[in-house]
Amino acid sequence: MKRIILPLVIACTLAGCKQEQAEAIQSVDWYKENTNERIERLAKCRANPGELADTPNCINAEQAASLADTSKRGGLDVQPMTDIKLGR
Repeated sequence: MKRIILPLVIACTLAGCKQEQAEAIQSVDWYKENTNERIERLAKCRANPGELADTPNCINAEQAASLADTSKRGGLDVQPMTDIKLGR
């Protein structure tokens, strides 16, 4: 009886584990350079945010999209104010 219980427990434990296909994790820079892949990844992530929103590829694609949008807008060219005298 004892010989049956241990293999049965191991078999049940392994049956509960599912092996998912490992996906290559791309960097933010990679997603910035590969616009089509970034758009596809964002579409998948936004279609199923409950499962995919916290995955590394979704986070990296979102960050790359944010950086790409920021660079399109351009930044402010702010110069320091050195000629201001306080007081008198």
